[in-house]
Amino acid sequence: MSGAVAAVVPTLGAPTLATALASVRRQGATVEITVVHQGPSPMPEAASTFADQVLSFPAPIGFAAAANAGIAALGAPTDALVLMLNDDAELAPGWLAALTAALADDPGLVAVQGVDLDRPFDHAAARVTGCGIGWNRWWQAVQLGAGGRAPEGAAREIFGVSAAAALYRASALAAAALPRGPFDATLDTYYEDVELAARLRHHGGRAALVPAARAVHAGGGSAGALGGRRMRLLYANRWLALARLLGGSLALALPRALARDLADVARRPRLATAVAGGWARALRLLPSFARGGAPLVPRRELRRLAAEALAP
Repeated sequence: MSGAVAAVVPTLGAPTLATALASVRRQGATVEITVVHQGPSPMPEAASTFADQVLSFPAPIGFAAAANAGIAALGAPTDALVLMLNDDAELAPGWLAALTAALADDPGLVAVQGVDLDRPFDHAAARVTGCGIGWNRWWQAVQLGAGGRAPEGAAREIFGVSAAAALYRASALAAAALPRGPFDATLDTYYEDVELAARLRHHGGRAALVPAARAVHAGGGSAGALGGRRMRLLYANRWLALARLLGGSLALALPRALARDLADVARRPRLATAVAGGWARALRLLPSFARGGAPLVPRRELRRLAAEALAP
């Protein structure tokens, strides 16, 4: 259907899945929902009533691979919109309308998100968990605005969107896709949306935060399932995403990025094993990400969209 919206929701069977899917159904628009269920845990029975199709995998395959499987199963037309949603996120009424309006108003936008909060939308103490993705001066990808109050006003450009709750143009995902899909499945979980954001921008697309759209996403929902792998993936995938983003300029980022990792270990010595494991993973996979040539996103653009430049 022209202008269709299709949602992909990867899950390991979290009890919050039904709430996430119900929030999509409350958006006041027809949305085709594909749930990608991984692992032995049963999918919550109530959640299955909201899904148009369910893809099942006997073991966890990682967020990136699950997202790719769901997108591939959609068969969405090129003018469709793809809604990515974590199974522990909940969309406020009007979220989809605000984001589709932003895309309609600006053809150059290919990915948009709203303000993610740590508790219900009308709670007086609600704080931001993310307003999009930006690289900080230490070459870490961070959630913009985390810990602050929700911003207001017009849409504003950001480096990229968090796939926890975001809307993409299907045509842009197809244009930037790798052989196995829009997300790089090698990354598994963490930094997969950051790396995709760089490729989308490299292909001429921009991303924006739309403050009028709100969602609840406390974050950390995958931590329990990943166990000790979580921190290793975080420390490894940052280097892999940087290698692809910066190309031949990676060496310029090495001092600050290494300094940040070492500072983390100095403050929290228990991280030493995770950091070392992350470095080992990054070195093993680096040939698939390292490349010569110019950065995918010009350095002047990276400075303009840096996390510090976008701070309130």
